[in-house]
Amino acid sequence: MQSKLFSSVVRLLLLGFLLFVIFYGDHYGVAFDYPHKGLFDNIYVRLAKCALFLLLIIELLRLYYYGVVKNASPPKLLGNIATLLVPTVVVLIFVEMAFMFISQSQEGGLTLASKIWFERYWPPMTGDYRDTPKTDTLGKKKVFIVGDSFTAGHGLKSADERYGNVLAEKLGTSQYVTYNLGISGSDTRDEYARLVKFGKKPDVLILQYFPNDIEKVAADHGVIPTGFRPYSDLPRPVQSLFIKFYLLNYLYWQFPHGNFAPFDVYARKAYGTPAIINDHLSDLNQFITYAKENNSRLYVVMFPFSHNIEQTTEYVKPVVNFFRSNNVPMLDVGKLMLDLPMTDRVVGRNDGHASPIVNQRVGDALFKLMQSTSGTPQTLTLNK
Repeated sequence: MQSKLFSSVVRLLLLGFLLFVIFYGDHYGVAFDYPHKGLFDNIYVRLAKCALFLLLIIELLRLYYYGVVKNASPPKLLGNIATLLVPTVVVLIFVEMAFMFISQSQEGGLTLASKIWFERYWPPMTGDYRDTPKTDTLGKKKVFIVGDSFTAGHGLKSADERYGNVLAEKLGTSQYVTYNLGISGSDTRDEYARLVKFGKKPDVLILQYFPNDIEKVAADHGVIPTGFRPYSDLPRPVQSLFIKFYLLNYLYWQFPHGNFAPFDVYARKAYGTPAIINDHLSDLNQFITYAKENNSRLYVVMFPFSHNIEQTTEYVKPVVNFFRSNNVPMLDVGKLMLDLPMTDRVVGRNDGHASPIVNQRVGDALFKLMQSTSGTPQTLTLNK
């Protein structure tokens, strides 16, 4: 009996060490490496965690069985504690394992559930882009859609729901081939660098704009947003538990954290500071120059903050006026969603990206905008 208890304790310690390494190894330079790490939560890594948890449960039950159930004279207090504690731990472990397979899209892709969501719904990918390889391109006009997470389709379970795909379907495949160059977290400078690096030249260039595209320029001038820092509202000793474990992480993100007010102050300062906005417009002007040099038709799609459309309009006035002064056709997405309740504007309660309904409207309106502007571009804002 004693030898069985001792062997179970030894195995528990070894399993505990392995679980510590698999959950906290990154603190010590030990980490799993796989394609798109940081975006995806690899299913095989999660299965490995589950296997270790199952072995841990077996050893806990074995220890309880030989230490309490089969023990002729178990310590009463210790036996009572074990009887209460062991089933509780086992249930919590099974719940934790269940949450390793629950996905939920989230605004910044910070959560464990969002990483599961990305692995489940983001493919297929071509390189870093959520797009399919283009093979039948000979003699066809190339349409490039350059942007950030709104273009990539953050929160949309199917890439076909994106406004770019809606547009591509309307354009058809006989004369056009559409490339989606959207990457989450991208800004104006990154978007231009990727456009130049892409290796092909567009006949039609669509630039998607969002009010946080000014952040890197503003940072160069010492203006940095002071928004909420994830997990900072938790006691420091438990922060890592909520970061690493799926159940706690999921529960944490079901509640609101921070507010929009600090970003509102930041955006007004960033867009209202002449030195910042001038540099930002200079970056945007590169797209106009690029389009002229490559004889490409340029369009701009302006996405707002879904919950603050009017405030967004105030922020981006300098950008709108800049494109208008250069006769670049623009699509004001805010006006396409005004009649929609908030639940229909966004993909989910934790994700403010545009819903499939909004993407459908944007794709339809963009197609009409392209039809209405032929040789000479003209400014046009479409209302739903």
